[in-house]
Amino acid sequence: MAGTNGGGVFFLIFLLLTVFVGTPILIAEFVIGRSAQKDAVTAYRKLSPNSRWHLMGYGGVIVSFIILSFYSVVGGWILSYLGRSLIGALTSELDYGNLFTHIITHPFESVVSQFIFLLLTIIVVQGGIQAGIERASKYMMPALFILFIVLVIRSLTLDGAMEGVKFLLQPDFSAIKAETILYALGQSFFALSVGSSVMVTYASYLSKQENMVKSAFSVVGLNIFISLLAGLVIFPAVFALGFEPGAGPGLVFVVLPAVFNQMAFGGIFLAIFLVLLLFATLTSAFSLLEIIVAVLVKDKTNKRKMATWSAGILIFLMGIPSALSFGVLSDVQIAGKSVFDFADFITSNIGLPLGALLISLYVGYRLPRKLVREELELGTKGIGVLFDIWYFLIRYIVPVGILFVFFHSIGLF
Repeated sequence: MAGTNGGGVFFLIFLLLTVFVGTPILIAEFVIGRSAQKDAVTAYRKLSPNSRWHLMGYGGVIVSFIILSFYSVVGGWILSYLGRSLIGALTSELDYGNLFTHIITHPFESVVSQFIFLLLTIIVVQGGIQAGIERASKYMMPALFILFIVLVIRSLTLDGAMEGVKFLLQPDFSAIKAETILYALGQSFFALSVGSSVMVTYASYLSKQENMVKSAFSVVGLNIFISLLAGLVIFPAVFALGFEPGAGPGLVFVVLPAVFNQMAFGGIFLAIFLVLLLFATLTSAFSLLEIIVAVLVKDKTNKRKMATWSAGILIFLMGIPSALSFGVLSDVQIAGKSVFDFADFITSNIGLPLGALLISLYVGYRLPRKLVREELELGTKGIGVLFDIWYFLIRYIVPVGILFVFFHSIGLF
């Protein structure tokens, strides 16, 4: 996203929106989830009975369903590359452009790899939060962080790497377009998993002693830091070896394999990067599937396995058109976009911001201020003026900011 939207200026806007819009929404979802101790739909019903606010929960389920249907396609691409890497088939003689085209246009490989990715997701999520998601993440996240550090060091030591650093960290405000801010907002919400009530679901499992404000700042701080590391892995290497930063998906699947193969021990570094990318993709997939499963299961844990498999299979079936949208269904267009791109756009740039807008209005105007403050003060000592700042942001700055981005992106002002 940074590569195709101006580099440093996109990262700066993403950073600001994450801090001043994404963070308040994240805390708001925490408040809803822990105070209700229920799934995304039941939480709104419990806190606001005899109202239609629970439809937000269903909206989040639908958005998560659609996101995972095309996100699993990307996960399948990563598996295809990783499989080739592990058997030594990603050699320096390959034309990576042709390889990427082959993978995304080959109907059998696209669909099968998407299915395997969802199968991995289902196996973990069916175990629940502690037995499945938490156990897997306990090993995945430290490994991801260590691999990032190794790759950052390798990328920054290339001759000419500083041009890539400048591209990422030196904003060029002339590169801002109307949609740049909308894409940065969508990326911020996507990165934090807010706007679809995913964090409402996760917060429902938190104890009343948990410091939610501290948790939120940890999530946001680490998210920004990992995003920075990702940029420092990719752009210095791309610039050092003379590739084009605005290659979109090709930045990962076409450019980076070629970049790594021009390094010493490039095959090893490429395999490490693909494992890292798979970890990152899987953990996001766990979150997306969890919100769906939690709504289907409610408090009946004996139904979890069946619900997970049922939801996973339906998502797979719904994702098949996205998997085929670069090949046999390439002529199918929705609003001028492929099936894959359309699903991406309506969720990341419309569904998540709209959900975030409704959540900000719900917490800021529907829930009693006293309830909200008491929930945040549980496990948090001396919240004081911090609550007033956050409450002001959630009532005024966040909804106005989201509406401004929407209206600006469609050219109203």
